[in-house]
Parts: sequence; structure tokens; C-alpha cells
Amino acid sequence: MEKRDRRDFMRASGMGEYLFCARAWWMRREGFQPTRGGEAREAGRRWHERHGRTVTRARRLRLVAALCAYLALAVAVLLLLLWWRG
Repeated sequence: MEKRDRRDFMRASGMGEYLFCARAWWMRREGFQPTRGGEAREAGRRWHERHGRTVTRARRLRLVAALCAYLALAVAVLLLLLWWRG
């Protein structure tokens, strides 16, 4: 049996870090050092905020699209029933 590398295992803290930011998790895993500069950190924070708003907007749009599709299906069924009955 071969010896397993510690990097082969995923811990709960690593899962939480991955869910928060997969890129940061990967960079830490690959040995990159975090930036010490406040400007880079602030730019990263702003990027994450914009990205979060984009993800929220995409979720809302997907919900609206699904509701519109269900409404269109209901109208189509209603029109088909009205046409069929007479």
C-alpha cells in the first residue's frame, strides 16, 4: 500500500474555504502566499462583492425564467383545452 499525501484529504475547514472562494482555496493549496498589500486585498474584496451581486442577479433571472416558462405552459394548456372543448 502506498503512502498517501496529506494533500489528498479534504478537511471540513478546507471545504468551507472552497465554498467561500474556490480560487483562494486552490492558491493556498498550491503554496501561493497571500498578498500583503492593502490595495490588492481591497481590490479582491470589491471583486468578490461584485461577483456576489452578479450571482444573486443570475439566480433571480433564472427564477423569473422558470416562472415565465411555467406560466407559458399553463396558458398553452388552457388554450388547448378551450380549443378542444369548442
